Amino acid sequence: MIPIAVVVFTMIAVLIAWDVAIDYRAGTERVHLISESAVMLLALAGATALTWQLRSSRRLAQQLTVDLVAARREAAQFREEAQTSLRGLAEAIDRQFERWKLTAAEREVALLLLKGLSHKEAASVRSTSETTIRQQAQAIYRKSGLHSRSELSAFFLEDLLLPSAER
Repeated sequence: MIPIAVVVFTMIAVLIAWDVAIDYRAGTERVHLISESAVMLLALAGATALTWQLRSSRRLAQQLTVDLVAARREAAQFREEAQTSLRGLAEAIDRQFERWKLTAAEREVALLLLKGLSHKEAASVRSTSETTIRQQAQAIYRKSGLHSRSELSAFFLEDLLLPSAER
């Protein structure tokens, strides 16, 4: 599909070329013929530049599409490969929450905190106040013997993130 701007520039160039031919036959002055010819060349240059830019953009779009498909495929493969491990991790986290005797609400807040949500974001997700989330977070820290969100995250992630030589 040819963009309309390329068609317009080309039509302008053709019309000017036609006008130059008519003016030449009528004996119009050279200065006028030269200026009209320059405008015609500029219109052709514009059509050429737009065509080149369109082709370049299409190549880039095709490459981006290929890259996106590859990234999606890689993400799906990672999810598939990690599914068993992730399920096991989720079960292990849930068992630890049971050992700490967290309520259902505290478990949900703890998971949101582990996912990196702020108190404000967790309050929005749970349709509650930020104060309630802060109180539940304090209860989680008290029951777990931890002191902060970073300690809560480290409790579950520390062994997952060991250097490969230690695994």
